Amino acid sequence: MNKIKINIVVNNKNYTAEIEPFARLLDVLRDDLGLTGTKEGCGVGECGACTVLLNGKKVNSCMVLAAQADGGEIITIEGLETPDGSLHPVQTAFIEAGAIQCGFCSPGMALSGYELLNRIPDPTEADIKMAISGNLCRCTGYKQIVDAIKLAGEKMREE
Repeated sequence: MNKIKINIVVNNKNYTAEIEPFARLLDVLRDDLGLTGTKEGCGVGECGACTVLLNGKKVNSCMVLAAQADGGEIITIEGLETPDGSLHPVQTAFIEAGAIQCGFCSPGMALSGYELLNRIPDPTEADIKMAISGNLCRCTGYKQIVDAIKLAGEKMREE
């Protein structure tokens, strides 16, 4: 099958890739670009481990063909790093609140929280629960994750 060329901006860097027409965005991010923070859990859009932001919106990258992202802007967990190389307040809040246990769901959860905080800087607990409703966690019981997103919002408002 003939490969197709796509141009994407990932974490503020321009990339051109030649991909199979059926390649998933998840696979291009992990295999072609080496951004392994995005995880594959279920592969069918149910768990949220592969959550990234595409043009500012949360998507399950296992359900998006890379060709659909052509010309788009993508943020992965690696893209939350600040310009000076330190962790983003969302990431530090996850650490401080004990929201990272096995770490498998953490990138998707953090990006879901980041996207929410960009829309609603001071979210309610209900807002947070709705924002992470597409992300599954088997370790934390979600309380620490909700606390982390609340804490991240406080940190971001202080900046």
